[in-house]
Amino acid sequence: MLYAVFCYNNENVTNTWSKEEDERVMRDMAAVERKYAEAGKLGPIARLMPTISATTLRHSHAETIITDGPFAETKEQLLGFFVIDCVSLDEALEFARDLGTANPSAGSYEIRPLAIYKPSELAS
Repeated sequence: MLYAVFCYNNENVTNTWSKEEDERVMRDMAAVERKYAEAGKLGPIARLMPTISATTLRHSHAETIITDGPFAETKEQLLGFFVIDCVSLDEALEFARDLGTANPSAGSYEIRPLAIYKPSELAS
């Protein structure tokens, strides 16, 4: 089963990291990534740009509104995500725990099963 592991943290914290701190966190996380990549379990990884670069399109039946910034005001922002192939939710949780250990600041990891569709399956 494929799982998405969404990484959340407070940008006010992560944006204050020095270049050396950021490089250390990325190096420690790369060690976790290598472990799962070598096992053939790691899929795409995306580190998102800060939420200040986001644009949100909010659609309702009456109107469409485009705004700057993320979709909601929160204390934690979505910083990136991994796609990982695991035999169980427990294995995906182990991966998220490993990421949490590599990341020195508080944050959270949301794990969701993925349903993958091929474009040819959507055409009808």
